[in-house]
Amino acid sequence: MPAQPWCQREGMALLTDLYELTMVAGFWKEQRASQRVCFEYFFRRLPPNAGFAVAAGLGPFLQYLEHLRFSRDDLEYLATLGLFDDAFLAYLRDFRPTLTIRAVPEGTLVFPHEPILQVEGSVLEAQLVETALLNTLNYQTLIATKAARICLAAEGEPVMEFGLRRAHGPDGGLSGSRAAYIGGCSSTSNVLAGKVYGIPVSGTHAHSWVMSFPSELEAFRAFARNYPDRCVLLVDTYDTLGSGVPNAIAVFKEMHAKGQMARAAIRLDSGDLAKLSKMAHRMMTEAGLKDPLIVASNDLDEDLIADLKRQGARINAWGVGTHLITSNDCPALSGVYKLVAVAEGETWRPKIKISSNIEKATDPGRKHPVRYYDAQNHPLGDVLYTNGEPIARHGEIEGRRRSDPHVRALIRDAVRSENLFETCFERGERTMEPAPLPDIRARALRNIAALPDEFKRLRNPEIYRVMLSEAVGRDKAALLENPDVA
Repeated sequence: MPAQPWCQREGMALLTDLYELTMVAGFWKEQRASQRVCFEYFFRRLPPNAGFAVAAGLGPFLQYLEHLRFSRDDLEYLATLGLFDDAFLAYLRDFRPTLTIRAVPEGTLVFPHEPILQVEGSVLEAQLVETALLNTLNYQTLIATKAARICLAAEGEPVMEFGLRRAHGPDGGLSGSRAAYIGGCSSTSNVLAGKVYGIPVSGTHAHSWVMSFPSELEAFRAFARNYPDRCVLLVDTYDTLGSGVPNAIAVFKEMHAKGQMARAAIRLDSGDLAKLSKMAHRMMTEAGLKDPLIVASNDLDEDLIADLKRQGARINAWGVGTHLITSNDCPALSGVYKLVAVAEGETWRPKIKISSNIEKATDPGRKHPVRYYDAQNHPLGDVLYTNGEPIARHGEIEGRRRSDPHVRALIRDAVRSENLFETCFERGERTMEPAPLPDIRARALRNIAALPDEFKRLRNPEIYRVMLSEAVGRDKAALLENPDVA
């Protein structure tokens, strides 16, 4: 049987919170199951010190929808809970999703409070998919964003994702490898991710390889003999500069004498990486090994990589594991899924969730984000327009502040606009072919390259502007005063 991620398997309908099912059953029993609604997925805060996020996870979520079925085992288990009557369970037996999904493509840069995905359909179906949607998009967006920051710190040098052994379970490893590749990583150590997603795989050897041989030199020779075209030697098992690098140099010179291997390559996994890399580089070049590849690992993150570069480290490839795959400084993205509109006949009534914290008040109505660009193709800001509202295309773009919709806001000098939403699922059917993962990664890299540097700083990045359109601003202002009117 071919390897499959969870989202392609049958029998995943119970990957949800219990309250989703009790609400769904309640809607059904109250004869409200067919009420048409619109939900939107967005996040409230970026990870610490981040100026942007990279949208990821849409593809797996759509695969989940395609395979969403309640199996006999699922229904038998639900019956044991004593919460659901036989008629409702019979309804679930034949359930098939008929939702419409609009979303920004994976790899698009996204910002707080703007809709990333919109779900439209019956309240029963829209409520049912909430947990799986949040689980999928929150994690993959978080890891893609972390990977992008690490790759920015590496300044174009390859970043290899080595996180599987520290990931939060098997799917955390598989989904995390996918997201890290979208965010810019060049390869993964995760062989299953290589098989399932076509991500390039990479790796060297462990200290145990060296320790299992009578000597370090014999271990290096054996590895070179078996993998002459991919020979990266781990040099810090015993004494990095006293034995590891000299023994590696000896093996590389032996290989070159045989006409093998174009480039000498070592990995450093402990110690003062800046000092060791500079010393190792000097030793290798003085031995006649030109342009050596020096890979560093050992609990790296974007801050440590940036610091090593400031110290002049001679590292030119990076293996990053724990801090990437777990997003160590931010364990969860603040993504939420909120009801924004309810259908009344052929019209839609905007809905708002009000909080004492104005930042947590939602933006009402069925919306789509439009991005504006300057003459150099740099993004200037986004405006959330209600569906059907005329869109300003260029020039001075007027809108309202999100946090205070009574106050006007402006985007100046826009030369073009881009509607970020695409309809990817309509009435239960895909409307476009799944995007190849390399294309998603390429989109992310293009988006990041176009973003002005002030938003990409590792500390204190500029805040990207997200505004409400005039119509959305008016609706929000009115509903803040009286949530029962639109």
